[in-house]
Amino acid sequence: MDKRLRWLNNLLCFEVAARHQSYSKAAEELSISQAAVSQKMRQLEDCLNVRLFTRQARNMALTAQGKVLLASCQRGFSDIVEGL
Repeated sequence: MDKRLRWLNNLLCFEVAARHQSYSKAAEELSISQAAVSQKMRQLEDCLNVRLFTRQARNMALTAQGKVLLASCQRGFSDIVEGL
């Protein structure tokens, strides 16, 4: 099994944060703290060695790499749900 799958929970967190463009709203949807979302995003960015979000004060936007990953996550999670 691919070792990158250990980051599946972080990828789910990323998908929610990217969709809302907010760590706070992602935390609310996932029933975890905003700090936990931030930590998961930091871990994922470190693991992938890319920036997924640009942060300016309270606003965030996806980077080009973040947009690619979001599309892949949404397709992948959709496939998983369909399979279930």
